[in-house]
Amino acid sequence: MTPLPPRLQILDAACLMLAVIQMAMLASLYFGVEPHPPRSIPLFAMPPFLGVSIGTALCARVLLGGTAGHVLAGVTALFALLSFGPQKYLDPAFGEIWIAVIASQLAVLAIGYALFFSKSQA
Repeated sequence: MTPLPPRLQILDAACLMLAVIQMAMLASLYFGVEPHPPRSIPLFAMPPFLGVSIGTALCARVLLGGTAGHVLAGVTALFALLSFGPQKYLDPAFGEIWIAVIASQLAVLAIGYALFFSKSQA
């Protein structure tokens, strides 16, 4: 198996990071471990959303290198921003979730870089 080009390595790693963080948050919700996300927000129930977010990130990894993979990586980043975007700095639980917020935002930046600013061809 040949190694992935750097741009695809970035997409792969960032999507995997977001999937792992979202799996941890989903597990904390199901097991009631604090801090966990609310069961629902005005737009949707959280477990199905996190399930779709995880699935999208993993599908992006499987389809890496093609247009569908790039689109799904972008969608993965947008979903992550709904959960871990800049609005979380105002969340009362920020002191407990800051590491997930910052890691997610770095992963989103990495996806943006790989999709829009990387000069390497993939």
